[in-house]
Amino acid sequence: MQLLKRAFARESAAGYLEKDQQMARVLTTKDLIGLGVGTVIGSGIFILPGHEAANNAGPAVSIAFLVAAIFSGICGMAFAEFSSAMPVAGSAYSYGSVIYGEVIGWILGWSLILEYFLAVSAIATGFSAYFNNLLGQMGWALPKALQAGPGAGGVVNLMAVVIILISAAILFAGVSQSKKIENAGVVLKVAIIALFIIGSLFFVKGHNYADFYPKQFQTGVFGLGGLTAATASIIFSFLGFDTIAAHAAEVKNPTKTMSRGILGTVAISAVLYTLFSIVLTGIVNYKNLGVDDPAAFALQAVKQTQFSVVITIGALIGMFTAVLALIFASSRLAYSFGRDGLLPRGLGKVAGPHRLPVNALILAVVVEAFLAGLVPLSTLANLINIGTLTAFMFISFGVLFLRKRQDLKHDSFKMPFYPVLPVIAAGLSLLLILRLPAETLKMYGVWVVIGLIWYFTYGIRHSSLNQIEK
Repeated sequence: MQLLKRAFARESAAGYLEKDQQMARVLTTKDLIGLGVGTVIGSGIFILPGHEAANNAGPAVSIAFLVAAIFSGICGMAFAEFSSAMPVAGSAYSYGSVIYGEVIGWILGWSLILEYFLAVSAIATGFSAYFNNLLGQMGWALPKALQAGPGAGGVVNLMAVVIILISAAILFAGVSQSKKIENAGVVLKVAIIALFIIGSLFFVKGHNYADFYPKQFQTGVFGLGGLTAATASIIFSFLGFDTIAAHAAEVKNPTKTMSRGILGTVAISAVLYTLFSIVLTGIVNYKNLGVDDPAAFALQAVKQTQFSVVITIGALIGMFTAVLALIFASSRLAYSFGRDGLLPRGLGKVAGPHRLPVNALILAVVVEAFLAGLVPLSTLANLINIGTLTAFMFISFGVLFLRKRQDLKHDSFKMPFYPVLPVIAAGLSLLLILRLPAETLKMYGVWVVIGLIWYFTYGIRHSSLNQIEK
């Protein structure tokens, strides 16, 4: 009982704020939206609409994206309130440690570190596939051994590793430099997506919408099985605002800037994803969209081959900005673990002229490059979704406890329709978790057990909170 009592001891927000003073506050609302949109509008918009239309929802995939965006926006409000009340590094990990207790915070952080590492690796692998496609169109090709890892018939996925290393080099140049590159990439990427949406309207055929929500997908309660499955799979695309929350310790005027960055990201992403899906399924019948490059495929189908190259370049830019933003976020989460002693304290050190968590950044890059270069991630993709949804559930419900904490009173952004909306968001998160494949739930359970073993054998003994209590 004493051990459990200790595990549920709560961190203090004031303690986190004091520790995070070593970080430089340089990010603005524009920078946060750049980071958020850079993450959200990554491989998801160029791959998921086609796959989910073909496998789960037909043209109604646009509804699934809209529902996912609305749901993510509601959860984003919870993150916005937390980040305004506690502008500290670590996102859900730090919020959970303050509200629920250290062990719950650790489980949330452990879930997010899996989410970030796998997301970087998965997107880098997608970047490699698009890049190799582009080389093929130009008459060039890397050796087969360098196009995939051992599990996929090659030796190492070279371009997946290279894009992670290039992103790392940019991040090591400092936050000021990396945010300029991120923002420029996001503007270019959004422009290309807007060009696709507007230009493709001339090739939309009404009969492709005739079977809007195909009968074969109308399973489960009220026939919504296909839509809910698509929505659960799509959630991965909207983890961008969670990465924004991870940078709260580096934001100017966080009480206002954080909520604007998070909600601005969700709004922009919702519009782009929904319109993109509507146009895509109008150009080509949904049955033919189960490919890894559906937008380029659709343009080729209507004899717009040159424009398909532009879309491929847009996809590469999109995935590059997503990799950059997610490495940024994963290194800050690793820094938070080191800051609090739950992982080796060297990860929590900030050094150099740019005040960067250098060791945490190195760890993130090494793990992510290894996964991207050598490990096939197709069977693990849904683990990204379950990590996101777990954080959504706990943080949404946590608003109920946040409002009752006298030491966390604030006059900045607050989630509307309290307490109904936080409860709805948490309940929907749980529902979507249960819609994920059983194999995913089992693998996630194994990951949580590994995390708990680490916590009770190492973390609880080296925790800063433990040292204070002694």
